[in-house]
Amino acid sequence: MNPSSFQHDGYAPLGPAELLRVFHDETRAPIRVGTPQRPIEVDGLVRREYEIDGGHWNMVESPDGLGPDPDEWDAVIARQRDFFAGLGLRVEWKTYDYDEPADLGERLVRAGFVKEDDEALILGEAAPLAAQEIALPEGVVVRAADSEADFARMATLLETVWAEPQPWVLDSLLPRWQAEPGAMDVVVVEESREGSVLCAARAEYDDSGFTGLWGGSTLPEWRGRGLYRATLLHRARLGLERGKDYVRVDASPDSEPILRRLGLHRVATTTPYVFDPAA
Repeated sequence: MNPSSFQHDGYAPLGPAELLRVFHDETRAPIRVGTPQRPIEVDGLVRREYEIDGGHWNMVESPDGLGPDPDEWDAVIARQRDFFAGLGLRVEWKTYDYDEPADLGERLVRAGFVKEDDEALILGEAAPLAAQEIALPEGVVVRAADSEADFARMATLLETVWAEPQPWVLDSLLPRWQAEPGAMDVVVVEESREGSVLCAARAEYDDSGFTGLWGGSTLPEWRGRGLYRATLLHRARLGLERGKDYVRVDASPDSEPILRRLGLHRVATTTPYVFDPAA
């Protein structure tokens, strides 16, 4: 089914500006509640989220800006940097191109953060995406991972694709999935449960109406055959089953054209800035 054909009485698709407003109001603006293992702390207007055991997922965001006093902005940034340096944790400060101040990225670099590649913030409604037909090569299926063995096979896939060890899959991702099964689905594409995972990605859920569509790695010899697309549609369906009406993706230049062909919209640019005290 083409996304443009998803029509019913009273249905009016949201445009990019409306989607961005919903995203900001539901995903960025609320202050979520953390857990003992993963606290979420507020320092002024800045939020930080980290893993007590020093895992892979340590984040800072400032959706409300850095505060009312420009003379204090650099000190606010330095305070976050020093907090994570004291814990010995690598941290990502996730910025959006509409964040204030406009020179936030430059200030982060001056404070020792390293700019990484820009990504497109892609948003869309889940129902038109989920309604599209999944077309895979004969004998290939897409499903949600349901065992530790699936995660081990996913780690092997990622090691092949990225040519380096991927310990975080079993050390961090698997324990999160086991502890909070309602917060995540990992999706694999395969010919059999005993063979290789051909493509894998994950869906994450929070208190918002969005399914976060993260990752997406495919074996080189299987690229261009609809596997990544299948994970997108399957994850949109899983999100709908959990009551999530929207999807979000931080897309690389390789993924963005696929997502836009599926009817999703680029609404902003997001840029990570990373501070690693071990670097």
